[in-house]
Amino acid sequence: MVHSIELPDWAVVRGRIHNDFPALDGARTALVAIDMQTVFMEPGEVFGNPQALDIADKVNRAAHVVRAAGGKVYWTRQTTSAEPPLAMPAWQYDMTDTTVRTAVEVMRAGTPSHAIHPAMDVRDGDPVVDKYRYSAFMCPAQGLKSALEGTGIDTLVIAGTLTNCCCESTARDANMMGYKVVFLSDATATVTDEEHNAALLNVCIMFADVRRTDELEGLFEAARKAGAAV
Repeated sequence: MVHSIELPDWAVVRGRIHNDFPALDGARTALVAIDMQTVFMEPGEVFGNPQALDIADKVNRAAHVVRAAGGKVYWTRQTTSAEPPLAMPAWQYDMTDTTVRTAVEVMRAGTPSHAIHPAMDVRDGDPVVDKYRYSAFMCPAQGLKSALEGTGIDTLVIAGTLTNCCCESTARDANMMGYKVVFLSDATATVTDEEHNAALLNVCIMFADVRRTDELEGLFEAARKAGAAV
């Protein structure tokens, strides 16, 4: 079940005034694959979503292209904890709700549901970062921020799930922290087409260059050609 993507031309034109990255330096680029975990992808899981499962090949393809260009791949896992400062405020989780209670329990570090889904092409050397907030950059553990420090990476390619929650939140904060952000429209997924397209619209207008996965190779190749011509 793949999302039907509807991003108006006017939004693309307006957005590229702020974020237009037609050439990507592989050595300075990282793919951030957001929360491609069993809990979000596997049928029968508390948040199992067929759209998330259906982007697995696209996310893996993006990882392959980024690695081939000399970039890095980071995987995040949405994680719950009862320990401060990692714990969410009590008012945000109604533990009397069965679904909420189950979700909190299965997303603790080390559970089978918390793990990156086996369909994902995680390689030795890929950093895997637990995050305790929707945005990987707002996480009090600062796992992604710390992992990126000193790497020279200035461009983040965002893929994963949910488009309108953790992906969008991470993209917004990355932009505000000074990273160039490329947001993959067909390698992100959420629950409905309406939510997916609403998130793409917001991200496109202000926070990221929204591209399709099959454009990535051309963006890296453009940078290589520009470098060779110097």
